[in-house]
Amino acid sequence: MSVIQDIRDTFSRRDNALNQLIVLNVLVFGVVVLLFAIAFLSQQTTGWYEVFMRQLQLSANLRTLAFHPWTILTYAFVHQSPFHILFNMLNLYYFGQIIREYLGDRRLISIYVLGALAGALAFLLAYNLLPVLQPDAVRGLPVIGASAAIIAVVVAAATLLPNYTFMLFILGPVKIKWIATALVFISVAAINQKNTGGEITHIGGALLGFVFIKVLNLGRDMGRPVEAVLDWFGRVASHKPSMRVTHRQPVTTSAGSGAKVSAAPIAGQDEIDLILDKISRSGYESLSKDEKQKLFRASQQ
Repeated sequence: MSVIQDIRDTFSRRDNALNQLIVLNVLVFGVVVLLFAIAFLSQQTTGWYEVFMRQLQLSANLRTLAFHPWTILTYAFVHQSPFHILFNMLNLYYFGQIIREYLGDRRLISIYVLGALAGALAFLLAYNLLPVLQPDAVRGLPVIGASAAIIAVVVAAATLLPNYTFMLFILGPVKIKWIATALVFISVAAINQKNTGGEITHIGGALLGFVFIKVLNLGRDMGRPVEAVLDWFGRVASHKPSMRVTHRQPVTTSAGSGAKVSAAPIAGQDEIDLILDKISRSGYESLSKDEKQKLFRASQQ
């Protein structure tokens, strides 16, 4: 099967948001790197390539932004450094799986998009209101990268399940609340370094991830507008008429910090024993999504 067919399959499958986000970031990275190589070899890196990047990167200059409003979101899919995209995609993969498993694909996309928008807002406010940064806003300092969106996913996962543990190389088991805390602290500490704009977007994204879960815990979903836009684009792409959907009130249960997630009836002890036996035979990854959720709910009792 060709690479193009694999990509088509990735975007044609439902409930595949995590892979779709990763593939989209990688595809944009591939285009950016290829065009930069062409521009460099033709000695025109200050010509059409800059015009191309201006269509994607977020500028701190509000006048420039007025002519490129879509960049408040497109910047969050653009990388130029291999290490930058590698670090971001690894974080998105590991933490995105948690959000996808417990909150679903649509909320993963919502957190990613809202995190990107929150990072853009923090960036624009800081550079246009703080005197120390205003000179850079005048000259149109740009920012790119998915870090704001991804740190929103990281903090959301840590707020949802603070005691969820990752096995880290050398360090061993580490709760994700400490990983998220470290990433936010590093962003704050690096504000006065060369990537000030990027670090400010991280803080905006982190705040969004925290607030998203806290608001969800109160029974309100901040991602509804994002889902509505996605539904509209889906109907346009498929030429289907709009449908009226009735949402049932989900049964909820506490997840780590108290975030509410959809829940089925709690499994009995016999069923939990069977799940634990399956883990001992085949490992945790052999469990189905339903079995993982039942085990998680039982652990909270």
